[in-house]
Amino acid sequence: MSKLTLVSTGAGGSRYLTNEAIDAINEADLIVAYTKYAKDLPSLMEDKEVFTTPMTKEIERVDYAIEEAKKGRNVALLSNGDANVYAMGSLVVELMDVKDYWDDVEYVSLPGISSVLALASEVGAPLSQDFCLISLSDRLTDAQLIQKRIKLSLECDFVIAIYNPKSRSRLDPYIGMLEKLSVVEDDRVVVIARDLGRENQNIIITTVKKLIEAGVQNEEVNMSTTLLIGNSTTKLTKDGRVLTPRGYLSKYDLSGAKKDDWRKEA
Repeated sequence: MSKLTLVSTGAGGSRYLTNEAIDAINEADLIVAYTKYAKDLPSLMEDKEVFTTPMTKEIERVDYAIEEAKKGRNVALLSNGDANVYAMGSLVVELMDVKDYWDDVEYVSLPGISSVLALASEVGAPLSQDFCLISLSDRLTDAQLIQKRIKLSLECDFVIAIYNPKSRSRLDPYIGMLEKLSVVEDDRVVVIARDLGRENQNIIITTVKKLIEAGVQNEEVNMSTTLLIGNSTTKLTKDGRVLTPRGYLSKYDLSGAKKDDWRKEA
């Protein structure tokens, strides 16, 4: 069977694996993965042939998976989060197209729970209005374009999720983001979520002011961190959950009747 399944493994660990993902891993005769993500799933890797590469070896990893599938193998290529969100999806499809293997390999892509969705489920209801995802990694995207996206997203009052905020050697995009945040309210809600889904998961609910004050040396922010920056309506509930109101109670009263002046309140 010449089959390549791109398996989205969720935000981290095994907590966010879907049934489809588990079935695909169990049925495969070869697992291809980033070294760190393979270590997240030891019970599923038992008795499996596993090929791993470190970070920055994505092309080697995907090429190996495609070529092994073309030989007639059932290959599961693992990708953290959702494979089509800053992950392996585009590279797999691009290489399949360059090699013109569409008639030779059955390709299946399985969706997963990206970290912004896992974060939202942990802290309340922060994504009830328009939101955007921005990666601060400038390894494949121009740094100035990243900063432009941050600036315009703040102007448009999006709830903003930040992926890949900083590493030891990549600090400038994060510094630029902190500078852009100085234009919004000091008390705007920020969530710092590190190692989502793993045993050492840590979530901090803070403010823009405190995030800026912590600066680029903030130890809570690294490549395993997802940041969520609320919009101008995001607030905390009485028990400390994060809420971005959808607008129901601006338009309707508690009986469900529409308010006459709801457009003014909205």
